[in-house]
Amino acid sequence: MKAPAAQLSLFSDRWSALWARLFPARAPGMQLYDRLLLVLILALSVLGVLMVTSASMPEGLKLTGDPYFFVKRQVGFLLTALMIGVVVLQVPMSFWDRQSWLLMLAALLLLVAVLLVGRNVNGATRWLPLGPLNLQVAEVAKLALFVFLAGYLVRRHQELREQTKGFVKPILVLMVYAGLILLQPDLGTVVVMFVTVMGMLFLAGARVGEFVVLVLCGIALVVALIIFEPYRMKRVISFMDPWADPFGSGYQLTQSLMAYGRGDWLGQGLGNSIQKLEYLPEAHTDFIFAVLGEELGFIGVVTVLALLLCLAMRALWIGHLALKQEQAFAGYLAYGIGIWFSFQTAVNVGASVGVLPTKGLTLPLVSYGGSSLWVMTAASAMLLRIDHERRVAQTQPATTTTEVANESV
Repeated sequence: MKAPAAQLSLFSDRWSALWARLFPARAPGMQLYDRLLLVLILALSVLGVLMVTSASMPEGLKLTGDPYFFVKRQVGFLLTALMIGVVVLQVPMSFWDRQSWLLMLAALLLLVAVLLVGRNVNGATRWLPLGPLNLQVAEVAKLALFVFLAGYLVRRHQELREQTKGFVKPILVLMVYAGLILLQPDLGTVVVMFVTVMGMLFLAGARVGEFVVLVLCGIALVVALIIFEPYRMKRVISFMDPWADPFGSGYQLTQSLMAYGRGDWLGQGLGNSIQKLEYLPEAHTDFIFAVLGEELGFIGVVTVLALLLCLAMRALWIGHLALKQEQAFAGYLAYGIGIWFSFQTAVNVGASVGVLPTKGLTLPLVSYGGSSLWVMTAASAMLLRIDHERRVAQTQPATTTTEVANESV
């Protein structure tokens, strides 16, 4: 048996090693991570728990008899997401670059698996049962596709700029993903993927002619998918004039608009929403922003939108700085995450205010749901890691120059 002093010394050494791994030494005045980005991520996550608590209590009481049912689950999701974020934060971006192909294939297998053994809810097979939890595979597929595309843009950058096949290859991968996701069906996720991939290809220097042709083809395909699917067409018609059938196809949107109307400038106060009392369907998931508008008012809406906009713009800025420092994979991935977050926010908010048809997409880091929160936290942790590696790399030339000078003397 070891002496107490030896045990204490061993514990101290292990703790020091763990601390050094999580918080490595840095140059004086150097910040390890983007503090503003970290504050934005944490602020939106905490706000999400508060709003889920307010919006889900009537639904939890009705379904389970426990008003805090969804709150407990969301807190569990958030704690798990934080653990995922800490793990992802320790993984070098070079690992994701090397494993991008495997990640893409793994997500592809998950998309096939969910169609074979997935859980069906309201006519959609989108969830893969994992014991007491359900994994929405499309969320994982989004991040996997963007990681793969970032790696492709680095490996085939010249081919993308000069040859048609360099542009077509990632589009073929997107089409395979889109086909499997449409079988679930989930058009909203496909649209998010399409817009993000187009944005990444454009920023990487894809030829304008090919880009324009593909965008037009994509728009035509989305229109065709809406026209030839009755329930999608019904959503579009009800979105154009929800008050024509306020108790039928336009019910959800009219209730959402009434929630915003009650919010006025300063809102009814946190917890005082009327629409969440079984009037507004999906109040704690897809339409949580309407409850937020009712309780926090126009000021609250603008504040949350500003936080989400700052998060997306910060991601784009980090991507810009990474590319300037010749960290191409990290830069393109940061661009993709920024486009993804901003476009999904626009679709979610646009659907709840009647600007866009209802698409069933979550509000990043705010809406209830484990899969979305886990994946978006992982993506946010990647942004922090990208910025961290860029900051560390910035100090290397200065260090090298000093060492050379000392050796010369």
